[in-house]
Amino acid sequence: MSRRLTEKNRKRLADETGLRAAPWGGRLSIALVYPNTYHQGMSNLGFQSVYEWFNRRPDTRCERFFLPDAEDLEEYRNGSTTLLSLESQRQLTDFDLVAFSISFENDYLNLAELFSFANLPLWRADRDARFPLLLCGGVCAFLNPEPLAEIMDMFAVGEAEVLLPDLVKTLKGQAEADREDLLRDLADRPGIYVPQFYHPHYAESGVLEGITASGEVPLPVKRQWLAEIDQAQSRTCVSTPDTEFASMKLLEISRGCPRGCRFCAAGFIYLPFREHSVPQLERQLAEGEGGPLKIGLVGAAVSDSCAFAGLGQKILAAGGEVSVSSVRVDSIDAEQVRLLVESGHKTLSLAPEAGSQKMRDVINKGVNDDQILKAVEMVASAGIPNLKLYFMVGLPGETEEDVEAICELTMQIRTLWETIGRQRGRLGRLTLSVNPFIPKPFTPLQWAPMTPRSVLEKKYRLLQRRIRPLPNVDLNLESLKRSELQGFLARGDRRVGRILPALGQGTSLRQACREAGLDLKFYLSRERAADEHLPWEVIDPGVARSYLWHEYELALEGKVGQPCFPGCHRCGICP
Repeated sequence: MSRRLTEKNRKRLADETGLRAAPWGGRLSIALVYPNTYHQGMSNLGFQSVYEWFNRRPDTRCERFFLPDAEDLEEYRNGSTTLLSLESQRQLTDFDLVAFSISFENDYLNLAELFSFANLPLWRADRDARFPLLLCGGVCAFLNPEPLAEIMDMFAVGEAEVLLPDLVKTLKGQAEADREDLLRDLADRPGIYVPQFYHPHYAESGVLEGITASGEVPLPVKRQWLAEIDQAQSRTCVSTPDTEFASMKLLEISRGCPRGCRFCAAGFIYLPFREHSVPQLERQLAEGEGGPLKIGLVGAAVSDSCAFAGLGQKILAAGGEVSVSSVRVDSIDAEQVRLLVESGHKTLSLAPEAGSQKMRDVINKGVNDDQILKAVEMVASAGIPNLKLYFMVGLPGETEEDVEAICELTMQIRTLWETIGRQRGRLGRLTLSVNPFIPKPFTPLQWAPMTPRSVLEKKYRLLQRRIRPLPNVDLNLESLKRSELQGFLARGDRRVGRILPALGQGTSLRQACREAGLDLKFYLSRERAADEHLPWEVIDPGVARSYLWHEYELALEGKVGQPCFPGCHRCGICP
């Protein structure tokens, strides 16, 4: 948030958080940093939950920092303004701990400027006892921490509810300890990865040969997760009009996903699948402030949740509305659609992901054309006018015929949608959102190469030629430049972190790699070998590598796997 906006709204925002009069004395002070704008950060339920958790404690005080808004960046770049906390206008270096919440790899590009605005050295080797310790949390911290390993002092590998109590206890118990001794003690804590004690070794080819650890620190560092998520805060806890969810309260309904889609990082790094109980969700709703509201249900598998229908009915009965980001093609039912219609939904999102059955089997999507069309018919008949469809291109083994299948399926959906819409006297919009496949760590497709940009461009042109002429159909194609950057950072090692300042200044990925002596193809379009050490395997997500490799082999054979079910022990996460 910019300084001007902070000063204009500081009292209102402080009143909303209840922090304006909170004392600093004797408390462990935490700067919670989101490396993007206030609008983005305060739309993140995980960021809000951590902020609220710290400020509930009597022994900690947490304040927020964000990347300045675009119109105010020049003030920071020319040095006339310093990055200050939202609550009390303190500098980042005034805090005991600086905790970053990072959910998206492309936000790495904001770090160099953000550090500069805060007068904080970017590289951990340049920071000494005069500076606070830096902790990185969020999805990226336990997906692949290595691109930031030369920047951050430590990473929270897993879920905050499990990690933070022990972290706070250690920091408060050793407030006067030597920095090196404190970091070594922290490295012994479950789920805390301190990269200075871990040393990657590379072959002449550039491939990682292995990682060694100094002293007795654990290798790998095991992800920590909350077995009983009813113990967790699961709803919006800071209300503000300056985010995309200003008129909505978010409520986490489940964590993880049992489906096993082979491309989906969230489906694996948040295993096992856990659901909040209906009584706990109802208590969370009751604790919310104000009258009836629109409630956004959050989870990777919302329509799979046994609580969805019952909770939705209670929200409607209280005069509220229900919102979801997307639903599963094969689990959405008439009752769930009715709830969404009565809540005023004008658009619903479905994710076929691929047009051909062959490609859906490769990614273990578990749906067929008949199920997709049945879901479309149900949604259209209920009166939701607009439909959004998510697809990917560049999947392993994909051919031109598979991309053509996206067009054919779209035309079938459009015909059905238009027919029902005319019967109801209202034609809405059909929107296709198409993204390149990006291999992500700790998924079965982590070994797969990313399709080269030149090939992806051809696939995009095919879609544009076939889809753009269709009436009432919009085609949104994700930037190939941004996708390539995300793929590079998602599977990068420590060496890629050194080009982050150049990337943040606008240098192209290809040029930055050339100047740093990095081979872009090595990171992006190379299939990893079965026995290759992968940079992110310095941490252990709990899902067995052998299970992921077996699922990769099934993917290459075009065979489907099984979803999670009670009593299943295949991936190794459940005891």
